[in-house]
Amino acid sequence: MLHLRVISPPEHTEAAVALLRQAPGLTNLVVLPGVAHEPAGDLVQFDLAREAANEVIGHLTELGISAAGSIAVENVDLMLSDSADRAEEEAPGEAEDAVVWEELAQRVADDTRITWAFLAFLAIATQLAGIGVVVGSPILIVGAMVLGPEFGAIAAICFGLLRRHPDLIARAARALAVGFGVAIAITFACALVSSWLGWLDASLLDTHQEVEFIVKPDKWSFIVALLAGAAGVLSITAGKSSALVGVFISVTTVPAAGYAAVALALGAWEDVGGSALQLGVNLLGMVVSGTLTLYAQRLLWSRYSRAIPLTRRGVGRREEARPFG
Repeated sequence: MLHLRVISPPEHTEAAVALLRQAPGLTNLVVLPGVAHEPAGDLVQFDLAREAANEVIGHLTELGISAAGSIAVENVDLMLSDSADRAEEEAPGEAEDAVVWEELAQRVADDTRITWAFLAFLAIATQLAGIGVVVGSPILIVGAMVLGPEFGAIAAICFGLLRRHPDLIARAARALAVGFGVAIAITFACALVSSWLGWLDASLLDTHQEVEFIVKPDKWSFIVALLAGAAGVLSITAGKSSALVGVFISVTTVPAAGYAAVALALGAWEDVGGSALQLGVNLLGMVVSGTLTLYAQRLLWSRYSRAIPLTRRGVGRREEARPFG
């Protein structure tokens, strides 16, 4: 279940409540007139089955509530209520399969920001991968995979392609370019200093067969990236963080960046090319499959949303609800 807190301008409250009373999957509706001060208005709270969220949020937005007031959505971890159980049964589909498009839009928008934390995590992950390449440690490689924060920006590109938002795609691509650029540059500088100190040389890259797969992309690399991209998008939309960790371990983006930085410092140009190709193959595969997964989810939920009749703008007629997203 989701808990929604709506601050509604008084002139919209009656229409909003009339709309909500028609929504399947809704329970625990509370209206407190005039209690909101900033922005001023009425407070409307209710619990809603996740499956019905897109239509309800979409119709409330059409009423102008998000412009003049606000709509906040929270996940409910535990609810003991027979009425809530009945509400979930009324809503079509399954909660874990439902995609709340506005929630996803905000999440991927946040993941396109180039923050110090994003750069720090990606730089540390890339350095761990570089050390893993030098010492031939698959454990360090896996650790670097898990630590890398790049999938959020990849998901943003997928969402931007689905919604045809070139600005979102550009911001996400910029975050990836700047993030990997900074991470590779830092790792390159560290590797260069290490080579000057005599801690590593180009011969090390030929002695560790365990990590050679990073610079030898093939058809399996692309297939794995396709599977990882689909699984990553599903894990984000379903809220399965444990599944997303598995996605990180599957793809060779951060290890490829780390290998490229080390190879660049050692002048191993063939390995630099192989690493760059591996990075490109993984990014492309995840974007393709992630976009197709979102498209399939939108088609699925457009069918469900047609089964959710809502009264629009508080009037007494029923219309077929448009799929939101």
